[in-house]
Amino acid sequence: MRARLIVEQVVLIAIVCAGIGVVTGFALRDFLVGRLDQQLYEASARVERFGPPMPGLPPPSPLDRPGFGPGTLVAFVRPGLVDAARLKPGGDDPENLPTAEMALLTSVPADAKAHSVFLGDELGDYRVLAVKTLDGTVMITGLPLAEVDNIVLRMGLILGGVALAGLIAVSMAGALIVRKTLQPLERMAATAGRVAELPLHQGKVALAERVPAQDADPDTEVGQVGLALNRMLDHVGNALEARHDSEMRVRQFVADASHELRTPLTAIRGYAELTRRTTDEVPKEIGHAMRRVESEAVRMTSLVEDLLLLARLDAGRPLARDRVDLSRVIVDGVSDARIAGPGHDWRLELPPEPVTVSGDEHKLQQVLANLLSNARTHTPPGTTVTTALRASRRQVELTVADDGPGIPADLQPEVFERFARGDTSRSRAAGSTGLGLSIVAAVVAAHGGEVSVVSRPGSTKFTVRLPR
Repeated sequence: MRARLIVEQVVLIAIVCAGIGVVTGFALRDFLVGRLDQQLYEASARVERFGPPMPGLPPPSPLDRPGFGPGTLVAFVRPGLVDAARLKPGGDDPENLPTAEMALLTSVPADAKAHSVFLGDELGDYRVLAVKTLDGTVMITGLPLAEVDNIVLRMGLILGGVALAGLIAVSMAGALIVRKTLQPLERMAATAGRVAELPLHQGKVALAERVPAQDADPDTEVGQVGLALNRMLDHVGNALEARHDSEMRVRQFVADASHELRTPLTAIRGYAELTRRTTDEVPKEIGHAMRRVESEAVRMTSLVEDLLLLARLDAGRPLARDRVDLSRVIVDGVSDARIAGPGHDWRLELPPEPVTVSGDEHKLQQVLANLLSNARTHTPPGTTVTTALRASRRQVELTVADDGPGIPADLQPEVFERFARGDTSRSRAAGSTGLGLSIVAAVVAAHGGEVSVVSRPGSTKFTVRLPR
């Protein structure tokens, strides 16, 4: 905007200067030509006073007398005879005109009015006046326009130089003025930029950024924009605070509910196991029902534990920081996955030396278990699942890749959200709670790392990066 304002301002001033220069040039030329015409009338009157020379006496006698300036031209046109001469520029001696220029003079109308005539490259433009005398001779007097053109040209160069200097000065002054004028908008943009950098999607955000009071004056157009931006930030801040309070209430409820559900679930599992272990004979239907109760209690306990884990991670509970041999964790995890999914082809790619990180071993085992379970659950038998580990000086990269059907493109942005499922493209024969990948993301984030996924038909790759 700043550059555009300056350019538009300079272009507008340049157009005005050009207009003034053109109008001034034409006006000056008309004025100078008018003065030259006055001199031409006086010279013509002087020539008429002297009268035409006698036929056959070259050159025209009037130019031999004083009172005529350099370049003055005098010609007498009679039937079948033209006598024409002019005073040389810078000298007092007259010279005869060439035949071509004399022919041009004969076309000038004898109306006692000044006319402009081009007399060739050597003589240039002339202002000429033709008068017919009583004996029928046409007396032509001419003055060169070269001086007029030179004055107009010098004036144009002067105006152009002054206009150029003025444009440069206006550009510099305009840049300073525009920059100072747009400083409030720059401060507003800086405020908006700082707000944009805030992690508004995470936890409680203190949205304290506001446009300064000096830029929120309702009496100015820019101030009205600043005032509107402040009102918008107030509304956004209130909405974020309300959202955070609501999320905290929901998380607290989930944490409390999960904690309270553990006790009755443990009791249900205990009574179901007691029924199964009793020595008394139990009817077949009752035994099947109690086994189903125990199985569902186990599954519900797992769900409650997952919810409780997420609630604790949301609350910022610190994790253990032990030295974890990630290579051994991966070997054990893939071995367990091979037992759980014998129909899949499980592969390992590990560096020759053990890779260790600082973290919670149990939680990192859960991350790998969830990724492998996700690959096993949502891909058909025969799928190849490759677990790879790479280490650099600053971070460790763990990848779990499969050549299954892939994740739909519209589901990929929310695959790490809680209860996200891809029923339309991946089989859920084994069932799932939709919390596995959200736990992966939460645990990795608690370790200061990040997790991502790249998927297309025939290739899905989850990548976990942890600080070394």
